[in-house]
Amino acid sequence: MQKRFSEEQIVGILREAETGDRSVSEVCRAHSVSESAFYRWRHHYGGMQLPEVKRLKDLEKENARLKRLLADRCLEVDAMKDVLSKNC
Repeated sequence: MQKRFSEEQIVGILREAETGDRSVSEVCRAHSVSESAFYRWRHHYGGMQLPEVKRLKDLEKENARLKRLLADRCLEVDAMKDVLSKNC
């Protein structure tokens, strides 16, 4: 899935709204973002600095990789159990 905004851009938009110079609706309109998306981002990325967002992204990638490895191992174990049960 192609994201329209990178994490860095999202943090920038959130910071822009935090300054208080413009309302949330004005910031959303300026960046063509719905307010619901803005509040979802704020819930997910609120209070984070750019290095923390990058670290979060790296951890999410690592977690996905580990989940795939675990799923592969579970399939291998199930296949071995199936083979062993047929041999006995």
